[in-house]
Amino acid sequence: MSDYITTYTGVHLCPTAPDPQLLRIEDVAHALSLLCRGNGHVKTFFSVGQHCLFCAKEALARGYGREVALACLLHDASEAYLSDVPRPFKNSLPQYRLLEGKMLDAIYTKFLGRLLTREEAAQVKEIDDDFLYYDLLHLLNEPSSRPAPKICISFSYDVVPFGEVEQSYLSLFAQLQKEE
Repeated sequence: MSDYITTYTGVHLCPTAPDPQLLRIEDVAHALSLLCRGNGHVKTFFSVGQHCLFCAKEALARGYGREVALACLLHDASEAYLSDVPRPFKNSLPQYRLLEGKMLDAIYTKFLGRLLTREEAAQVKEIDDDFLYYDLLHLLNEPSSRPAPKICISFSYDVVPFGEVEQSYLSLFAQLQKEE
C-alpha cells in the first residue's frame, strides 16, 4: 500500500507529510470545486470552492487586504488532500486536526510565502464562521442563536457547475498573486 495520493494533475503527494513543492493550485481548485459543503448533507450542491471564493471576496470587501483574501481563498485547501470532516466530528479527532494544520502550513508556505499572523488567522476564522451561519440557514434550514453577521458582498447558493467554480478559483488566485 502506498503512502501517497495521486492528485488531479498526477502528483504523488503524501498527505501526512506534505511537501510544499508538490502542491499545485490546479489540484486545489479542481478538488474544492467538486467537494460539497456540509459533508453533502445539504439541500443542494454547494462546493467548498464556492465557499472559499465567497470568503476571499468578503475579505477584500472588508478591506483586509490581498494576503488575508488569499488566505481566505486557501483556508479550506487542506480538504483538497485530506477531505472534509464536519466540525463536530473534527473536534474529536486530535490527530486529524494536527495533520490538517501541517497541510495548511504547507499550503500557506507555498502559496502565501509564510504562515498567517494571529490577527490574520482571526480574520479568516471570523469570515469563515460568518459564512457558516448562512450555510447552516440556507443549506440546512438550521437557524443559529447568534445574531446574523453582516456580509459585505452579494452571494447566493445557486448551483454553479464545478468547471466554472474551478476557473473562478484559479482566476481569483492569479489576481491575488499579482497584486502587491
